[in-house]
Amino acid sequence: MRDEVHSILKKLREILVECARRFPVPLYDNEGKRTEKFHLVAAQDQLKCSLTLTGDSITQAEISFKLKRSSSQIQRTAITSEAPWKLQQVQDAANHLQQAINHIDNVDENYKFRSSEEVLQIIGELIGALQRGRTSLIIPKKKSIDDLMKGRNMKSLAPNLPEDQAISFFLQCHKLIIAVYQLLNVQGTVKMEATQAECSVGWLNDVLVLFTVGLTLCQQLKDKMNAFKINSIIS
Repeated sequence: MRDEVHSILKKLREILVECARRFPVPLYDNEGKRTEKFHLVAAQDQLKCSLTLTGDSITQAEISFKLKRSSSQIQRTAITSEAPWKLQQVQDAANHLQQAINHIDNVDENYKFRSSEEVLQIIGELIGALQRGRTSLIIPKKKSIDDLMKGRNMKSLAPNLPEDQAISFFLQCHKLIIAVYQLLNVQGTVKMEATQAECSVGWLNDVLVLFTVGLTLCQQLKDKMNAFKINSIIS
């Protein structure tokens, strides 16, 4: 049991360090901030966005979208390097991944585990950190239209948008998505219209695959430890 646990933890660490290397932010001896360019377009050119992603921030973007109240009118705004738009999901996922690697590094390679419960506790901590990291990238936090309009990232836009409009950038699985929200007054009732455009991000796909491989390895070790516990009780 002792030999196998250390062997699996070593293998898991290799997977997580490889995952860290794919992140575009400084994390566990990787290259640090990378710069990538993306072009997002919605159907019928309702929304267009060309942007530069540097690390976990959008450092440049040109955004244009058609107004719902008058499709012939186009609203334009931009993001510049002086006021970048931060994608908090990237840093959150990186922090959880670093936490998982730290859990493994805290176990000396010559340490002799005293019980299966001790191993299961470490596995539980690893699974928790990896699930939180993976979830950060798969499920963006939901925000109300009011929160979006008052959010600090909206101050990155130049020129500022009118009070009945908001923009959101977020990650969902392997995609980077821009959403534009417009409030319309329809016969005295306020209605919200949303338009989205998206693009695939290569490193996101790699990171999610490695998170999943790491979680699978943790689950396999957990199952073995539980089986070992049951066999110990029976014998």
